[in-house]
Amino acid sequence: MSLKRFGRRVVDRLRSRAPAIWYHPEYRLTLPGLRHAYGLEPRRADYVAWFLIDQGVVTEGALRPPQRVRYEDIARIHTPAYLDSLNDPEVVARVMGVDAVELARSDVMRTLRLACGATVSAALAVARDGGDALNLLGGFHHASPDRGSGFCLINDIAVAVARLRAEGFAGRVAVIDLDAHPPDGTVACLADDPQVWIGSLSGTDWGPLPPADETVLPDGCGDATYLKALDGLLDRMPEPEMAFVIAGGDVLAGDKMGALGMSQEGARARDLRVDRALAGVPTVWMPGGGYGKRAWRVLAGTALTVTGHTERVIPESYSPLDRRFAVVAGRLEPEKLGETELFSMEDMHEALGMPIPARTRLLDYYTAEGLEYALYRYGLLPHLQRLGYGDFEVKLDEQDSGDRIVLTGRADDEVHVLVELVLSRKVVGEDTLLFVHWLNLRHPRAAFGPRRPKLPGQDVPGLGMVRDVVTMLHQAAERLHLAGLCYQPAYLHTAFVGRRHFRYLDPGRQGRFLALLRDLAGVPLVKLTNALSDGRVTLNGEPYIWEPGLMVRWEKPRREIDDAEVAAARDESRFALLTG
Repeated sequence: MSLKRFGRRVVDRLRSRAPAIWYHPEYRLTLPGLRHAYGLEPRRADYVAWFLIDQGVVTEGALRPPQRVRYEDIARIHTPAYLDSLNDPEVVARVMGVDAVELARSDVMRTLRLACGATVSAALAVARDGGDALNLLGGFHHASPDRGSGFCLINDIAVAVARLRAEGFAGRVAVIDLDAHPPDGTVACLADDPQVWIGSLSGTDWGPLPPADETVLPDGCGDATYLKALDGLLDRMPEPEMAFVIAGGDVLAGDKMGALGMSQEGARARDLRVDRALAGVPTVWMPGGGYGKRAWRVLAGTALTVTGHTERVIPESYSPLDRRFAVVAGRLEPEKLGETELFSMEDMHEALGMPIPARTRLLDYYTAEGLEYALYRYGLLPHLQRLGYGDFEVKLDEQDSGDRIVLTGRADDEVHVLVELVLSRKVVGEDTLLFVHWLNLRHPRAAFGPRRPKLPGQDVPGLGMVRDVVTMLHQAAERLHLAGLCYQPAYLHTAFVGRRHFRYLDPGRQGRFLALLRDLAGVPLVKLTNALSDGRVTLNGEPYIWEPGLMVRWEKPRREIDDAEVAAARDESRFALLTG
């Protein structure tokens, strides 16, 4: 470390300036198909923000909300023709890797402009005051002056550099791009600025990118090789006066879009080495890509590095969604959900000898008003508003199979059913569980397309909110003092979404389910669930018909399922897909 950098780091520490973290709830992309098609978690920023708050690393009020970047700032980098093209849903859909019918263009643009605005504001702040900043969405390095690509519509780093230059900052800028893919767009955007140095470690070779200092790493590159290459890159970096770091989450082994093989620990070591190399340099960090269920953990590790919590471990069992919803559930006032009325409407009508009206409480607890309040507090209604719905109404009634809740919303001068849910209590052995007879999440404003085909049982595309709703139901089971949550999947895809938390009650059924996922792991889920519905799957050479069975998520760990029986059923089962 140079004496100059050391002096700047000492000054930063004396000022006790906490790194600024930029975040907005609307960082969640309204594109549910991204998770299924590419492994991109639309809620990655949410997960990290919730984790940091829950762990006491930051307070909720300390997170800085961004403003949308101004078009005059975007125009410093991107051409007028390209900016005009962003009004075309087909162009935006192509860049975002979705079908145009799925796209709420204005909402996607708002999200990306918020993220770009955060990078610009963070850069201005650290250039003025020193220190570090972290933007929980950003690093859109594939956007070039005249085109977007790879989920990148606006090059936030280039726009931030251009704004710094306009504000009079003339110093050397280092861009350290540690996403698994090359910084082609950033190179194109900043090629005419001689005071910008771009260094990159990539897992994909897209050809020469002069003048960037790019190292292409071998497929499956692990921690040791990667960190050695990083040391070399940092040694070659000229001393900057400002830095941007893309700490990509797609470097992990198994990432759906990356080709590297790092561990989560290796990614944290990467961030720590970069942090040390940039000691005293005003730096803006961004997450770049990440296409797997562990990508949020990489970004959380980056946040822990930037905030100085370098030894903090993220427990393997930690679920940010479960934890966040548990916190929200603890804050919900029971009287607002319907618990504490002295007399229900049913009681009053019975006492007066009047006909009892249609059911007014779900599971003898929740009122319609209370459910709407809960849906709002958990964030489901605000997200549905972003999808274009409003004027929500919750209705309750009773069916033979259980209590039904229907959530409707208005869009395009029409009232749509968005959520339909039928629940009851079910006795399993000596326990009583919350049984989900029926769950239908509907997005009528969307349409099926090549990237989001129709699944068995669907009449319109889903909302992409299954995890939210199931986590809410888990909290409801706990509030009602039930032993857990259960359902009976009618299709493979409905069993698949619950596989991490639910297990079949019957050990043989659980074993065959695991064998099916093992033997046909290379078959896309959409193709496999349709093949099962069409009778094109065999078990040990015989036609296989999808089996009913109860899947359970216990509130507390249980030993009802015999693991030896599960393993035996799994090992004796061989599934195959019929072709033709």
